[in-house]
This record gives sequence, structure tokens and C-alpha cells, in this order.
Amino acid sequence: MINTITLTMNPCIDKSTSVDNVVAERKLRCDRPRYEPGGGGINVSRAAARLGGESTAVYLAGGPPGNMLKTLLDEERIHHEPFEIKGLTRENLIVYEESSEQQYRFGMPGPEIREKEWQAFMKQLDRIDPKPGFIVGSGSLPPGVPADFYARVSKWGKHHGAKMIVDTPGDPLSLACKEGVFMVKPNLRELEILEGKSIENEGQQEGLARRLIEDGCTEAVVVSLGAAGALFAWEGGVGRVRSPTVPIKSKVGAGDSMVAGIVVALARGWKMPDAVRYGVAAGAAAVMTPGTELCRREDTERLYRQITNQ
Repeated sequence: MINTITLTMNPCIDKSTSVDNVVAERKLRCDRPRYEPGGGGINVSRAAARLGGESTAVYLAGGPPGNMLKTLLDEERIHHEPFEIKGLTRENLIVYEESSEQQYRFGMPGPEIREKEWQAFMKQLDRIDPKPGFIVGSGSLPPGVPADFYARVSKWGKHHGAKMIVDTPGDPLSLACKEGVFMVKPNLRELEILEGKSIENEGQQEGLARRLIEDGCTEAVVVSLGAAGALFAWEGGVGRVRSPTVPIKSKVGAGDSMVAGIVVALARGWKMPDAVRYGVAAGAAAVMTPGTELCRREDTERLYRQITNQ
């Protein structure tokens, strides 16, 4: 299997709990909290491991929360390489209200990253051996990291023969496309922002995805459509994968699981259409799990067979 690394510049610890009712101005008695490593790239590595794939999670870590993050990844037996920073790794809070069966997610901002820290992080990539076949840049960038960070990584990756996959919103995605990457995974809103046009029908969706490839921004586009599955475009054309109907327990981690499924399949040598089907299956499998849990391999492979036989 081709070597894969994931980059997480704004990792976190997800602290989840549950309570009967969320009520203002009252002390709420919560259940015992659960701690999990989080952040886009880290979740891609975690989901990939569940699917039988291998990757190395490369990420920033600072202070006691950063040490806890390392411990949590060790407990899950995820291969990882932390890079120490002065700031504290952020912590998020997820609260499940039992009376309404609703989930409240409180995301905290990341620490301020000093210029010398992110530049040193870039240099650490040179020490990775063997060099990766795939690089997954996933998640937001913390304060202090330049918006063209993923573009810089893509340039580095191309120099070493690595294929860059980017799953991030806003300017970091736009700038990565200007540099040129292997694959991007926007949602419909992000696709509109990339093209500077509103999308009114499926034909426009497909046209905008193809244009990104024609303009040399990327070799492949996978547009996540939520419950509708995914639209994808690559050198072989355009296709759609409909997501199977599954019981919904939590939508947390569905996007990261989709990316993990795609990159695991590509690293195994699968063609793009089959890789996207596997990714959609992984995303649907994640929806079936509670809280912040990611996809399960048995669910993913069952759903993949279901999608393939549609």
C-alpha cells in the first residue's frame, strides 16, 4: 500500500458527554466525559485505520492538552508524529441532550502559531522517510498559519512525487487550487465559492467540477452532497454516487470518513469511481455510529457492496 500522511494544523481533543436537558443558568449534572483525538487530518488517519489502511498523522501539539492528544493516539495505535508548539492544543465540547436527542457542538479556536513554528513544521516534512505517495491536508488552519499553507505543502509534495488531497474551506482551498493539487473535496457551497458562481442545477454542478480540472486546479474533484452522496469528476469523466439510506445517529465525522475511504482505496490501487464509492460508503457508515465515533469497517464494506450493486 502506498505511504500516506495526514496533516492537522488545528487538532483538538473532543470532550463529549450527555445531559438530560440543556437549561440556561442552572448547574447541569453531566455523564462521565469521553475524550477522543480530533481534527480533520487526525480523524482521517483514525478512520483509515478502522478501514484497514495505514497512514501517519502529522500534527501540531502543545501543552498538557497536546500531551493528552499524543496519549489518545497511542491508545488507538495510530502512527503519529507530533510537532511541539508553545500554544495549547484546543479542546472542543460536545453535549448530547437526552430529552430532545439533539447534539450541541462547541468548537474552540486554535492557538496562535508563530511564524517560526509553522516554518519549522514545513522543514519537518523533509525528514519524513519514506516520502509519502499521498498527503491529506484536512481541517481548518489556526491563527498565524498563512492561508497558502496547503498550497506550499502541495508544491513540496509535487517535488517529491506525492499526490495532495485537500479538504478545507475558504481561502486555503482556493489557494491550493491555484497551486494545483491531486484532489479536492468541497461541498456545494465551497464549490460555488471556488468558481464564483451560484449553482442552480445538477448540470451546473458537473460543469463547475469539470472546469476545475480543465483549468489545471486539480486532477479530481469529489463534491460531498450529504445524504445525496457525492458528485465526482476526474480525467475519465463525471459520475455520481448515491448514498445508501442508513439510520442516522450522528453526522459527526462523516466527511473525514469519506476522505479516509477514498484515500485508502486509492492507496490500494483502486480506480477513482470505485474509490469514491468506497468513500461514500465510509461516510454513510460514520452516520450510523453515535457521538463522535467514526466509520466501522464491516458497515463500510457492506454498504460499498450495496452501492456497487445499485
